[in-house]
This record gives sequence, C-alpha cells and structure tokens, in this order.
Amino acid sequence: MEATTMAQPTSTGDADVPAKPPAAAQSGTTLAARRRSRVRRTALWMVVALVLAIAAYLFWGRDRLPAAEVFQVLGGEKVPGTSFIIMSDRLPRIAVGMLAGAGLGISGALFQRWLGNPLASPDVIGVGYGASAAAVFAMIIRGYTDWKLNAFSLAGGLLVAALIYWLSAAGKRTGSRLILAGLAIGAMLQALIQYLLTQAQVNTASDVMHWLTGSLASSNWENALLLLVSLGAIGILLLPLVLRQLKMLELGEDAAAALGLHVGWARALLVFVAVAMGALPIAVTGPMAFVAFLAGPITAALTRGPINILLAGLTGATLVTIANFFAANLFADLSLPVGVITGAFGAPFLIWILVRANSTGSGA
Repeated sequence: MEATTMAQPTSTGDADVPAKPPAAAQSGTTLAARRRSRVRRTALWMVVALVLAIAAYLFWGRDRLPAAEVFQVLGGEKVPGTSFIIMSDRLPRIAVGMLAGAGLGISGALFQRWLGNPLASPDVIGVGYGASAAAVFAMIIRGYTDWKLNAFSLAGGLLVAALIYWLSAAGKRTGSRLILAGLAIGAMLQALIQYLLTQAQVNTASDVMHWLTGSLASSNWENALLLLVSLGAIGILLLPLVLRQLKMLELGEDAAAALGLHVGWARALLVFVAVAMGALPIAVTGPMAFVAFLAGPITAALTRGPINILLAGLTGATLVTIANFFAANLFADLSLPVGVITGAFGAPFLIWILVRANSTGSGA
C-alpha cells in the first residue's frame, strides 16, 4: 500500500509546478537584463556629465559670471550685461551644440550598426565631405546663409551617399568596399573645397575656413529652432521605423526579406535618415570632426554591447557640450572652434580602435 502511494504523484502538484526553462534561455534573459541595466546606467552618467558641462559653461564660459546673477537670469529677471551673455550667447551655443551633437551621433551610429564597422561614420566614408562641399558651394558661389544652405548640405550628403552606395557593389553590405569608396570620394571633395576657397573673397574665405573647422560661434536661437524642427521631425516620424527595420537588416538581407521587409526601400530610408541627421547639423555648425565617429563606439565600450542608437545621440550631445566648454577655457587668451577640440579627442580614439581591432584579429 505504501509503495502504491509513493508511486502516484498528485496531478495537482504536477500541474502547478512550471517547467524549468532551458539553461540557455535563462542565460540569454540574464544577459539581456544586464545589458539593459548597463544602458540605463550609461545614459544616467551621460545625463549627469551633460548637466555638469552645461552648468560649467553657463558660469565659466570664457568669462566667469556671478552665480547669483546667472540664477536671476535663468529665473527670468533682467540683469544688464549678464542677460545678454546668457540668453544671446551661451544658451544658444549650448542648444545648437546639443542638437548638432545628437544628430551627428545618431548619424554615425546608424552607419556603424548597419555596416557592422566602427569606421563607417559620415566623416570617414565621405558623406560629411559631401555635405560640407555642397554647403561651401552654396556659401561662396550662391551666397546662401538661410535654409537654402541646409537644403544644399542635405542634397550634397545624399548625392555622395548614393554615389558611394553604387560604387560599393550597388548597395550590398560590403562595408570595407564602401569605406574605401568613401575615402576616395572624400579626398576628391576636399580638393573641390580647396578650389572653391580660392574663388572666394578674402573675408568670405576666412568665414568659410572658420566654419570648416566646426564652430558654434554663429549659434543663435533661429539656428537652434531650425535644428530642433528638422531633426525632431526626422527623429519622431522616421527614426523609429528605421530602428525597427535595422534590427531585421542585421539578421541578413535574405532573412529580412523572408520576414516581409522590402530590403531595397529599407536600405534607402536608412541611408536618407542617417545622412539627414548628419548633414543638417553640418550646415549650421560645420563638420565637427569625429563626433559622429566617436559617439557610437563610446556607447558600445561603456555598455559592453552593440551600439545603442539613441544613447549615441545623447553621447554626441554630451561630447559637443564638453568640447564647447574646453574650447572656451583651454587657453586664457584664445577661443578655439569646437571642432578643434573634438578632432583632438577623436584622433587618439581612432588610433585606439585600429590597434584594438588589430590585436583582436577583427577586421576594421
């Protein structure tokens, strides 16, 4: 009797005990949770760094301002001198810098994720040079300084992207070929920019050269609004769709097509959004070196995972804001363009990526 009782487990107990998930599934769930935690933690630190950089520039940008007066201005009061410095100079610089950095960071991260290559940023593959060359043409030959300059910059970036896309096996995911084609096109566009500068008046050429270094000197609320509206529209209307399609494209084009994705249209939309997010800031601030290149790999290194597109945007905004503070304060008697600082940061990082890729045996 006792043996019979032991041999018959209760059906209720069996039904209530859930089946244990496989070890691989548990491990995958744990890894995903840790990755999300690292992304949230990195985003928090980026926000803290961004806020500190903003505060530092408001109080110590070029000339130190009394804290009480800064708080009065931020509270809506009018303080002679301080109100002009804060509201007409420092806050517009911060706003334009943050928006431009976010756009460049997202642009670079989209190219890097799509092509699976940390070198595939707009300023490396030639798209940034296309936007810059078109903007220089618009400024020197056409005399444009308004929204038409943005239109030329966007058109130049898209044209170069299409040309590189065609040269690298008609849009197949051949990252190395695309980068080589971009470097060749970029070299030719640099020569075109130099030629255009020889055709400009001295004052115009000086202004263009300053713009080509990447500068926030001409920042104002109109430029900030222009970037906010244009980048915001693309980010709200198109970026979510691109991010969903990017996840399918990363599975491979055959797998993406099997899931019902129109691969050709998805690639074209991704390229348009990536170029627009980079070309529109370039038209306003000039090509700030390495921001698009740095943002994505920095997020990947901090989160120890794949490049996070939105976090790359936050990182780009933080990089430009920090660079803006150092550009104003690094030398007592000299205010540097922001692009000089980002270029100085970016060059060693590029060398580090190349050395790291070589040491791990992974291709660039």
